[in-house]
Amino acid sequence: MKQKKLDEVYMNVAKQVATLSHCVRSKVGAVIVKEGNIISFGYNGTPSGMDNCCEQDNVTLPHVIHAEVNAILKAARTGASVDGSTLYLTLSPCLDCSKLVLQAGIKRVVYLETYRNPDGPNFLKQFIPVEKHGDNLQ
Repeated sequence: MKQKKLDEVYMNVAKQVATLSHCVRSKVGAVIVKEGNIISFGYNGTPSGMDNCCEQDNVTLPHVIHAEVNAILKAARTGASVDGSTLYLTLSPCLDCSKLVLQAGIKRVVYLETYRNPDGPNFLKQFIPVEKHGDNLQ
């Protein structure tokens, strides 16, 4: 029961983080939690120093960095290990991000909405717990 309440709190933080994104089509937020502490967060957007335009003709530009990657990179820059952590996402990860999540040592993923392609969560489920938020609530 306590974990369900914590999942709700951290998912609410991820939703707030998503509002920081300058992307128009989809605003995605990510929060990484380890031992009960938020150690990093990220949102989808362009690399630092670039124009904040994420789409052109309703297509996401190739240089946009996904929220979970930004959160992992932010943790790395500050020296925070994500090994053994839980990742909260407002949108399930794509396959490429799922490989990075696994390689980074993240041990659990909780997401709110399902990405159009389920390959990412399906890949991760072979190795770590992956939960759609709400499915674990009573």
